[in-house]
Amino acid sequence: MMRQPLKFYAIKAALAVICACIVTLISHSSYFIEELYVKRVYPAVSLVLRSVTGWVSFSVGDCLYVLTAIWVLKQIVQTVIFFIKTGITWQKLAFVVFSVVRSLAKLYIFFMVLWGFNYSREGIAAELKLSDKEYSKEELSSLTAELLQKVNTTRLALGNGPVQYPSADTMYKEAVKAYGAVAEQYPFLAYQHASIKSSLFSTVITCLGYTGYYNPFSGEAQVSAKVPPYYTPFITCHEMAHQLGYGDESEANFIGYLSARASGNPVFLYSTYYDLFNYANSELFMRDSMLARSNFRALDTLVKQDIRYARKYFNQYKSRMEPVVKFLYGEYLKANNMPQGIDTYEAVTAWLIAYRKKYGAL
Repeated sequence: MMRQPLKFYAIKAALAVICACIVTLISHSSYFIEELYVKRVYPAVSLVLRSVTGWVSFSVGDCLYVLTAIWVLKQIVQTVIFFIKTGITWQKLAFVVFSVVRSLAKLYIFFMVLWGFNYSREGIAAELKLSDKEYSKEELSSLTAELLQKVNTTRLALGNGPVQYPSADTMYKEAVKAYGAVAEQYPFLAYQHASIKSSLFSTVITCLGYTGYYNPFSGEAQVSAKVPPYYTPFITCHEMAHQLGYGDESEANFIGYLSARASGNPVFLYSTYYDLFNYANSELFMRDSMLARSNFRALDTLVKQDIRYARKYFNQYKSRMEPVVKFLYGEYLKANNMPQGIDTYEAVTAWLIAYRKKYGAL
């Protein structure tokens, strides 16, 4: 295993850790983040990644994850076999520790360059000059009432019965058009070289309580194929916001709303208002359960049917790992400037209220 003196591996590990620490310090520099990374480095990096992976029909990033998992497993097996054959010494253990530390430090640096610095950007608050200050129950109630009307209207616009939704690939293409439309009003949301894929791990991520994710190593927006079809448009727009460099989950939800609204596509409008109503009404339930229940009763019968179907649908994918994974991901979000953790998704209500204050009705 060791072809060089142990000291050599210790130095390499130390240098990698020092570089990782420097990267962390740089992430606190607003000038570097806003003027260099957000405006120059990340747009170029993400565009290259999407250009490379976008023309492939399957998920390149998911394949990379599988190959990486196989490689890691192989390394573990080989290390265990080596220890069994030759015995364990502190020098060998030290070599393994130094190698792991160096690899993790390099992975961290790679991740930060490809994506991680986005967690420190000012984001949509600065670009639209919105304030995410605390809001009252009355403001939340007013927002929920508007979303109630929107979700009912947009569902009825799809017809009085079952809806024949477009295929996932068709909705991915429509999502690109949606971003083209919103970029006319907000040029900073311009989106080029689409790379949107149905995840190869759709069943797994749905069992863990997620409907999509962004792969920072391939630049792909990954959408679960195991969701009711009226979920797909908003999920897609959300993940595309991550591709544009918005790391905050509430901001990605808000940008998903802006793009879907700009599209004017009835399916996208319903998908978006459906999700936003559920977020807002769930938060209202924590403050005024009676009012939230009243809102649910006021939903159109077709919307209620969709909600019930979604609950039944996702229940079949429930797993014991879901709360564990959500807790870990929540801690990850907290460590990356999202103190609300997993509840950050629902914090989109703050952006919607701030947007209404400045620009009027949604």
